[in-house]
Amino acid sequence: MTKITTAYEVAVRAEATLGEGPTWDPAAGRLLWLDILGSRLHTYDPATGRRTVRVTDQHVGAAKPRAGGGLVLNLRDGVGLLDADGGFRWLHHEPVPGRRANDAAVAPDGSLWAGTMRYDEAPGGGTLSRFTGDGTVEAVLDDVAVSNGTGWSPDGTLMYYIDSPTRRVDVFDRAPDGRVSGRRPLVEIEDGAGFPDGLTVDADGCVWVALWDGAAVRRYTPDGELDRVIALPTPRVTACAFGGTDLTDLYITTACVGLTAPHPVAGSLLVIPGAGKGMPQPPFKG
Repeated sequence: MTKITTAYEVAVRAEATLGEGPTWDPAAGRLLWLDILGSRLHTYDPATGRRTVRVTDQHVGAAKPRAGGGLVLNLRDGVGLLDADGGFRWLHHEPVPGRRANDAAVAPDGSLWAGTMRYDEAPGGGTLSRFTGDGTVEAVLDDVAVSNGTGWSPDGTLMYYIDSPTRRVDVFDRAPDGRVSGRRPLVEIEDGAGFPDGLTVDADGCVWVALWDGAAVRRYTPDGELDRVIALPTPRVTACAFGGTDLTDLYITTACVGLTAPHPVAGSLLVIPGAGKGMPQPPFKG
């Protein structure tokens, strides 16, 4: 039986144009999240309530902790490294007119899997690429529309991936060298329920999926069965991730872009305390 819940809290009240990419930074004890179109990198410390905002020079799709400190950023014109002292340098610079960065995730081996999309969301205009710390780039998919959520099973043998317009969560087999194959659907989102956007995988191997224009986060079992729905009072739910020192709180980003009616929490960072049990996320080895 599918469990439906409506309880949530507002962690950070904001009006992010396109809130995205919640990521727990265990070394700093804080949550990272973004406003892609607002070119803003946010941090939030749930223990103290302290917040910071850094304006980036261009649209930023993802920010992940690095093993040596600082962050790796998926930016409009490529992937860059932000040092702990604020210094910046490009790891891979590849500007493409009309294209921007979107979601990204760090694999069990410490590589960054970074997605892109065209601003007009044209089919085949986006990519998914694998970056290593020395700047080596490997194209994984070169014909996606809106590259979004990416995650791995607890044992590292499966990778989950979303190209939003397909309305699917796909699953790949992951080889010991990190490469993936055997793409197939795990979940298909029905018409009227929105589009799958960001995802996270919990310690039980369940896949939590944020639904753009679906006003919800859903949890699916490793077999693709829907077993939980978190209903939310704003339609444009973009991504989710576990955070807090024990990784039991589910943080959810939302967007207010394109909404024609007011929604009080649109663009805010939400949280479901004690929603489940997340997995520690590896830092980028670079």
